[in-house]
Amino acid sequence: MILLVGIAAAAVSVSVSQGLASARVRAAGSELAGALRATRAQAIVRGEEQHFDVDTRANSYDGAKRQNVRLPKGLRVSITSAKEDQPNDHTGRIRFFPDGSSTGGRITLKSGRREWHVNVAWLTGEVRVVDTVAAR
Repeated sequence: MILLVGIAAAAVSVSVSQGLASARVRAAGSELAGALRATRAQAIVRGEEQHFDVDTRANSYDGAKRQNVRLPKGLRVSITSAKEDQPNDHTGRIRFFPDGSSTGGRITLKSGRREWHVNVAWLTGEVRVVDTVAAR
């Protein structure tokens, strides 16, 4: 009986910790999308181009507020953007223009088999988050 209770408690703790990790990653994706939207809004309000940088080596990003935000441990980031918007081998950039448009791109957050794609449309600058399970 005690053994069964111990096994059940272990299973519950693993499930809870995985749920908390997933929630942290989801929150990080939402925050990143919010920072992208804020960068777009700043481009429109200021009437000048703004950029959003992702550093894949440091697992961090900088938006309109120029605050370096580090992503949670266990989360990897990658970015697909135009070649001219890659200042170096580990930084990608998405630019937003005063009319709300952007250079477009995709930022991928990955934790284990889970992936979150933060897509930025080039024509409208719209930011959307898509939660997927990576195929293996």
